[in-house]
Amino acid sequence: MADPVEFLLADLREKYEAMPAAQAFARLYDDPEWGHMFAVLHKRLNKHFTDINGRAKTTHHYWADNSRDLLALIDEIEIDLHTLKRAGVEVELADSYQDALDRCRPWLSPSGGSAVPEDFDLIDVIGYEQVFVHTAKSVRLKKQEAAVELKMVGSGSYAHVYSYVDPDYGIKFAVKRAKRGLDERDLHRFKQEFEVLKKLSFPYVVEVYRYDETRNEYRMEYCDITLREHISKKNATMSFAARKRIALQFLYGINYLHRQGLLHRDISLQNILLKVFDSGAVLVKLSDFGLVKDQANEFTRTQTEMKGTIRDPMLGSFKDYGVVNEMYSIAHVLAYVFTGRESLPAADDTVGQIIHRCAVNDLAQRYQDVAELIAEVERLEAPQKRRSRRSHG
Repeated sequence: MADPVEFLLADLREKYEAMPAAQAFARLYDDPEWGHMFAVLHKRLNKHFTDINGRAKTTHHYWADNSRDLLALIDEIEIDLHTLKRAGVEVELADSYQDALDRCRPWLSPSGGSAVPEDFDLIDVIGYEQVFVHTAKSVRLKKQEAAVELKMVGSGSYAHVYSYVDPDYGIKFAVKRAKRGLDERDLHRFKQEFEVLKKLSFPYVVEVYRYDETRNEYRMEYCDITLREHISKKNATMSFAARKRIALQFLYGINYLHRQGLLHRDISLQNILLKVFDSGAVLVKLSDFGLVKDQANEFTRTQTEMKGTIRDPMLGSFKDYGVVNEMYSIAHVLAYVFTGRESLPAADDTVGQIIHRCAVNDLAQRYQDVAELIAEVERLEAPQKRRSRRSHG
């Protein structure tokens, strides 16, 4: 007897095979069966999100044809992922993209174009990571042998991150699971990340708990948001004092690592996480230690690539990476914390001068130690509002 699900899957494959997928997206998905479908959908979503961001900055009007197409695409994704689920293929859309679709759906109109809300938050368009991810839907708790639901909360170069709520304590934890098909070198890097984190204990470094060799995953404390997302949402209303607190927590964490003889080597706005409390207070957590270097050991491979990293233009070879090179990425983080912009500010005030010294091309002029940088940031005071002066000719 014919299986209706097999007919559904055959039709689904045929539909997407007729649609072109750019290599830029196809290369993200190594699934020989459904990778082409995911690449096609990813490309279409990115086109819409990029266009919407552009219209949100200008006319606040999204064209009629594009509005209809996006509405149809939202329905198409829901239906097709449900079809895969019926066949036992569990696939999730990245939370940030699902949130973007949920935010767009209410104002999209099937006719006459759509008015983009004035307060619409720009969408973070993902071009170099998967947004459609295969996921096992449960993780087994050893003490209970009970399956609990997993929710995908992020994805990086080597791993997917999921969250779950411990049924005994009602506390949310995270699971970081290595992607399938990692080569031996990248899997070693993933395991090394856990081993390094397990030895660390500091308020501003993410805590890890147990490694599961059978699934190549480990449990870790759950964090609510990335630094990039938090500043982006709060930038217009954040006080100088709040920015300074975040900057110092970040620097205390980096200083602790350096005192342990470690260099992070992958500091970025995505790799700094925050725990956000009901009072509005935040706690910085350094994460993603896949490229960490122990200065006492010579395990660095010369072919190591700095994936997703803010590169120091003055670094000739990754194996020569030192504290002064870490300062360059620190400069970019401090710039974003204090200004809300990813570009480095001019050195025309105290904050700008500190950031400039972190990133100056002359390595001898950079801070040679994070403790010295911390001392200067601790002395920072809220800038006085400048009064405009009328020029006289």
